[in-house]
Amino acid sequence: MNINIFPILFCSIIALCCLIQMAESTEATKSSSAAAAGTDAAVHIVYTERPQYEQPEAYHIRTLSNVLGSEEAAKEALIYSYKTAASGFSAKLTPQQVAEISKQPGVLQVVPSRTLQLHSGPGKLH
Repeated sequence: MNINIFPILFCSIIALCCLIQMAESTEATKSSSAAAAGTDAAVHIVYTERPQYEQPEAYHIRTLSNVLGSEEAAKEALIYSYKTAASGFSAKLTPQQVAEISKQPGVLQVVPSRTLQLHSGPGKLH
């Protein structure tokens, strides 16, 4: 049986770009997290293992709580929980917090959030 993986791969890439865009657009609504996380905090995407025995958002808050010191601080810093195409969350973190959360069990990767443009607009494809 021959399966063409291109459509699956293409859809996965588009879904990931949408998730990143959603995280960044949600950032504006959580301006209070900047004060809680520190002035040098930036949005990061934290990829985690898919939790087995608890809801993804509860797992993400628990993981953040281990670094930020409380569930309340974790809820304020959490910007978005990824539950479908990827497992993880986006949060405003200082460089020190990034280093600490990278060492947490179940954390696979921490990357700075950034906006990617798929093209420059109608008629301007290069």
